[in-house]
Amino acid sequence: MAGWHKTACVLCAQNCGLEALVENGRMVKVRPDRENPRSRGYACRKGLNVLYHQYPKDRLTEPLKRVGDRFEPVSWDQAIGEIAEKMRDLVDQYGPRSLAYMGASSQGGHFEGAFGLSILRALGSQNFYSSAGQEFSGSWWVFGRMLGKQYNVAIPDEHQAEMLVGWGWNGMESHQMPRAPKVLSEFAKAPDRMLVVIDPRESETAAIANMHLPVRPGTDALLMKAMIAVILKNGWQASDYIAQFVEGWESVRPWFENFDANAAINVCELDYDQVVELCRLMTTRRWCMHPDLGIYMGRHSTLNSYLMNILGAVCGIFGVRGGNIIPGMVVPMGFHADERDPKTWRTVATGVPPAAGGAFPPAVMPEEIMADHPERLRAVYVSACNPLRSYPDTSAYEEAFAKLDLLVVNDIVMSETARFAHYVLPCRSYYESWDGTFFPFTYPEVFFQMRRPIVEPPGDCLEGAQIFTRLADRLGLIPEIPAALHEAADGDRLTFGAKLMEWAQTEPRALSAMPFVLAQTLGQKWDSANLAALWGILMTAPKSFRKNAARAGFETGMDQGDRIFQSILDTPQGLWVGKADEDNPMDGIKTPSGKIEVHIPELENEVKALNAQSEAEDLNMPDEFPLILNAGRHMRTNANTLMRNPEWNKGRRACSIAMNPADADKLDLTDGQKVRVTTRAGSETGELETSRRVRHGTVLIPHGFGLVYDGQTHGLNVNYLTQTTHRDPIGTPIHRFVPCRVEAA
Repeated sequence: MAGWHKTACVLCAQNCGLEALVENGRMVKVRPDRENPRSRGYACRKGLNVLYHQYPKDRLTEPLKRVGDRFEPVSWDQAIGEIAEKMRDLVDQYGPRSLAYMGASSQGGHFEGAFGLSILRALGSQNFYSSAGQEFSGSWWVFGRMLGKQYNVAIPDEHQAEMLVGWGWNGMESHQMPRAPKVLSEFAKAPDRMLVVIDPRESETAAIANMHLPVRPGTDALLMKAMIAVILKNGWQASDYIAQFVEGWESVRPWFENFDANAAINVCELDYDQVVELCRLMTTRRWCMHPDLGIYMGRHSTLNSYLMNILGAVCGIFGVRGGNIIPGMVVPMGFHADERDPKTWRTVATGVPPAAGGAFPPAVMPEEIMADHPERLRAVYVSACNPLRSYPDTSAYEEAFAKLDLLVVNDIVMSETARFAHYVLPCRSYYESWDGTFFPFTYPEVFFQMRRPIVEPPGDCLEGAQIFTRLADRLGLIPEIPAALHEAADGDRLTFGAKLMEWAQTEPRALSAMPFVLAQTLGQKWDSANLAALWGILMTAPKSFRKNAARAGFETGMDQGDRIFQSILDTPQGLWVGKADEDNPMDGIKTPSGKIEVHIPELENEVKALNAQSEAEDLNMPDEFPLILNAGRHMRTNANTLMRNPEWNKGRRACSIAMNPADADKLDLTDGQKVRVTTRAGSETGELETSRRVRHGTVLIPHGFGLVYDGQTHGLNVNYLTQTTHRDPIGTPIHRFVPCRVEAA
């Protein structure tokens, strides 16, 4: 494997193309891949430092079992056998609601999700938790109601937009679209385009914007309602678009008529004339919006997403080139789960529905474990995520995970979560296995890259999907596979496919167990359950993807999926595997009416009640906690919890507590001083950084720190300062509005 190999970054959802130099079986250097059609030679410093992710000191190489207060190595056979027995006993004794799977969340690989979910469903449980539920529960729930499916996330079509509005998004640091810093800089500099940023502080993105609205923290929903009212008052709404593509408009229109927009904008601490000018631009220019965690995890989280989408519908930007469009997908991000269907579960203790692609929000899991309920969670399988550093209220998670009857963790490292587990199972890294992601962030083209193994895994590591396949086999979830099918896997793929379907027609359990069947046939031949699953996905792809693939040059036919599969194998830098129908951009909308359905009855009273007076009163900070903590600042120096070795940030101020100098002066604090931040959840200590770009009255702390590496804790864990109960009704934690105080340590 020596030499340069095409691969991709696994540290954020953009998965920028990389080339890695391998010498003596080890990755030694990384550079951007100019041949990757999506990232086109762009990579940020995180991707260029991915060797620190690949080679941590706490790498796992063999299965571990907790024995008392220590871990002991065990064989795969013993680990899988004991896990299967305990899992089956718990489900038999307490019912399927006692079991949860937390996974399918990694920025580098989604394939294990199909296998983890298949086990969960086969055992009768719907308790699926993911990082999407952490960040997007309210947003995706709204998309599910307005556009028909929870995974129908309308992305910005920035290539054909005249104006890009970033709301609660610092793309210069956090990306969230291909080549974000380059795209944003081009927008800001182009004479015929415009970059608008709505953000309480002068972020790195706001600093280059053509227009910056420094909205008061927590007032985004109020501002949106005021903007819709301004547009209606001036008769600027896209009336023809609304008549043709919007359902329920006459039901929601009265919510904004006769609304005191001037008073609302005053509470938002913005200039009225500037807001009116932005409204005018939104109704005269072709524009798209890009919200991010400032909206999703802000005060009024779900209401933010709802009013933002109504604003977009009023301006006529959904399903329009240069606006926000549902992209083509190889595989949807999760599945649609509507809590109005009596077959759809809610959590037993907190009553929260699955909202983000069918996933429950992690913020409620500790309560679901700690509840005095006969069907409380008792067994949790965590795969490729680190909830004790990634999700709110670490203290609550520690208490809850310590109470579990069974906690199993798949990971490449001995993470903070793994230290609480009963069994820790060693995974191959994303550079030691075939894997890929399904983030659909391009339009009209549909991109896919299947990363291939470029170095050998250490010890006895397996793909997460291979681990789940062994567990499914031990649980008795896989029907007996005939010898002829195993033999066919050694030959032509299409012949194997024909024999597979012939057998599946005679075996009732075959379809539900298909990921495992493929893993035990093609997957054994290729030493990759993930690669086998990809072939199966492409061979059984829905009609919408097959049409998109045909537009990209893959002619239809029985072998279309196999031809796409071979092209993916032949193109390690990734390729365009599909192209959406540009002549029918509304095609992705799957509501009963076929239109954008703007009336969500459950949110009606909340929208009506939103006004300047009540918001002004609610925004008064308590004397005990006079400041607002932004818990989870995006920076070039953090990458979730995937970069554990602090050396990648050597010489940088990677994890500081940032405040405005004026606020620091009032508290008699100075830059570089050790300070303590206290919230209702707890206290953490760190180094103070003063910056005029931080808004008065706010405190910024990045996420992804407080990691225990080589026996030492590096940085502070901001999730000791957040509470699981400080969340939106749909379950998204309100990380961008946490009352706090700061004092000398």
